[in-house]
Amino acid sequence: MERYRELKNAARARNLLPFASPQTDIYMNVFELTRALVDIESITNNEERAGNYLYDYLAPLAALYDGRIERIEVEPRRFNVFAQWGDPLVVTLSTHIDTVPPFFTSREDAEFIWGRGACDTKGIMASMIKAVEALLAGGHRGFGLLFVVGEERNSAGAYKAALTPRGSRYIINGEPTENQLALGSKGALRYEVCATGKMAHSAYPELGESAINKLLDVLADIRRIPLPVDPLLGPSTLNIGTLAGGRAPNVIADEARADIMIRLVGDSSETKAALERAAAGRAELREIIEIPAVRLGAVGGIPTTVVAFTTDIPAFHGAWGEPFLIGPGTIHVAHTLEERVPKAQLTEAVALYQRIVKELCKSESK
Repeated sequence: MERYRELKNAARARNLLPFASPQTDIYMNVFELTRALVDIESITNNEERAGNYLYDYLAPLAALYDGRIERIEVEPRRFNVFAQWGDPLVVTLSTHIDTVPPFFTSREDAEFIWGRGACDTKGIMASMIKAVEALLAGGHRGFGLLFVVGEERNSAGAYKAALTPRGSRYIINGEPTENQLALGSKGALRYEVCATGKMAHSAYPELGESAINKLLDVLADIRRIPLPVDPLLGPSTLNIGTLAGGRAPNVIADEARADIMIRLVGDSSETKAALERAAAGRAELREIIEIPAVRLGAVGGIPTTVVAFTTDIPAFHGAWGEPFLIGPGTIHVAHTLEERVPKAQLTEAVALYQRIVKELCKSESK
């Protein structure tokens, strides 16, 4: 605590104003910082204000500990924030700035911090930052922070970062895994399924051709496709997420469409071929995105798990080093109105991130 007071006083003496601002104060604990981040709306495409907050918070740390910090532009008014202490860069702690809608502000009770992004991933950012503060105060170097935009939509920030690597040997990606290291994460394969038909008066269906009936038949056949099972990641799964079409109850539908998502556990070629066979002659398949399943690293003594959700890791294309995946909170409440993160896991994550960084830096120096 005394060290933080010294840092604040040194920052003020050097006119590093963010330290003196109540909005960006290094003296915040992990709970306060989580709430401060949650209370900045950063729904995908609107990350600018949160990015500026992070930059202003980290700039004094970069100045006081001979680091460097930069905004990496992704699109106009959208940027990643990267800070580094020490060279070479061995480990990068990374997660995403953006959240899903709707936005709602923070609150807390004895056990949890609540609010949009509490676990996905404002609490993770706070834990990473507090871990870095402690590492720096302890004299450690060789690590960085990378906060990216767009993960909830298309990983735009991670793809941009992959084009501008900084030589990192390892990347610790933060997503809610209940502070367990994920040994793997499923991929994703998304299609739009579109059927066309011919309009007619519903009293004379023989004069038309129902696109909805064709689409329903195709979806029924898709649901019967046997999907792969992986020994580590488990079964591949299918979700029909949206279904729409038609003009009116008394009109034979001339168009219909659905969005489907398959969680991949391995190579997608057989699944894609089966989907094409199911749709052949009745509907068009339009591939929207494919994200491969990934295998991830472990650190001795830290509990492990596997996760079914996708992350930014595939978008980095290995450019930021060997990936690890860990963070406080559970994915089961992310993207819901009950989003929250346990305070105990936030505190634990600060210690875990320090431990992993130290072990990876130590292994690299051997």
